[in-house]
Amino acid sequence: MDFNMKKLASDAGIFFTRAVQFTEEKFGQAEKTELDAHFENLLARADSTKNWTEKILRQTEVLLQPNPSARVEEFLYEKLDRKVPSRVTNGELLAQYMAEAASELGPATPYGKTLIKVSEAEKLLGAAERDFIHTASISFLTPLRNFLEGDWKTIAKERRLLQNRRLDLDACKARLKKAKAAEAKATTVPDFQETRPRNYILSASASALWNDEVDKAEQELRVAQTEFDRQAEVTRLLLEGISSTHVNHLRCLHEFIKSQTIYYAQGYRHMLDLQKQLGSFQRKPGWGGWQGQGDGITSSSLLCFSLCAASSQGAIFPGTFVGTTEPASPPLSSTSPTTAAATMPVVPTVAGLSPPGEAALCLEEVAPPASGTRKARVLYDYEAADSSELALLADELITVYSLPGMDPDWLIGERGNKKGKVPVTYLELLS
Repeated sequence: MDFNMKKLASDAGIFFTRAVQFTEEKFGQAEKTELDAHFENLLARADSTKNWTEKILRQTEVLLQPNPSARVEEFLYEKLDRKVPSRVTNGELLAQYMAEAASELGPATPYGKTLIKVSEAEKLLGAAERDFIHTASISFLTPLRNFLEGDWKTIAKERRLLQNRRLDLDACKARLKKAKAAEAKATTVPDFQETRPRNYILSASASALWNDEVDKAEQELRVAQTEFDRQAEVTRLLLEGISSTHVNHLRCLHEFIKSQTIYYAQGYRHMLDLQKQLGSFQRKPGWGGWQGQGDGITSSSLLCFSLCAASSQGAIFPGTFVGTTEPASPPLSSTSPTTAAATMPVVPTVAGLSPPGEAALCLEEVAPPASGTRKARVLYDYEAADSSELALLADELITVYSLPGMDPDWLIGERGNKKGKVPVTYLELLS
């Protein structure tokens, strides 16, 4: 390999000079060319943009892929310029396990049917998650990486060149300052005359020699100043481009929020459909329901029996609340529908109503208690299965109360002149 020794020696000398100049500046032994305030603000803004972009990028990667091993694998595939293999999401894997469990435990049993329905919903959630990760990676992560690996590296390179030009400029200033000081000192002493006869070189005064040295230093300073100004302008243009970077990142952020909104909306819709399907299972004969009710006597049955007995003895009057007065918890929470139903006003048995288990209740003949009804907010939309039920719309307010002998998972709801049974799991009872 052919080496240019002169160029190597020259580069080594320049590097050494810059190192000496930088060290003297750090110890306050040399003057430093200061940049203007606007330029310093641009530098600080660029550094902040780079630092926060790195943090946002890393945390977004964690959000989209919590598994660190998977992130390392994706990083290696990206550096090798190879396509990342498709990976099953956690929701899809859970759906697969639930489907296999339902097949082995019995798909015709209530538990097996529920597992199948939930696995279908989890599979849809996994597919939505996959689409969200793909969209977010393209619309948000890729532009951030492009900035850090492209624009920022260019800015960092030009800033290093500007630093070197500044050190060269300060070195020229120091050299010129020393030459002028030596020239001024030489003018105060007699001229040095060559006295040896064998030397034919014309004698020259020391001041004339230092005058030439000053001229040379001034020429080098002008060149260094020109190179510094040119590099400062290039760097300034790149730093001012950070504003365009912010605009681009803002657009990408809107795209990320849009994809995230679509993902969560899909998840809400899938889970709402799942809850409706599970609610329809509760109305089927022989279905165990949320509390695992079977053919035997449960706590809900005992509670209904005690309510009916107390009502027949006149111990409970219209408007009397049984149990706690705390509002019921949302569906699928730790509070059971039995407790929610127990807090409702109980209406005495009306003459002409059929006993539980026989003909359907005649809701038109049921009058709500004068002071014992409660307001409830509807959590989810509900479609009535038959004429005895009341259709619900999310966020609307209705009046609810309980009847003796009713299934504790249901209440009587009224909205205007409409009346019907409503599921407790779709309501939030208000104080």
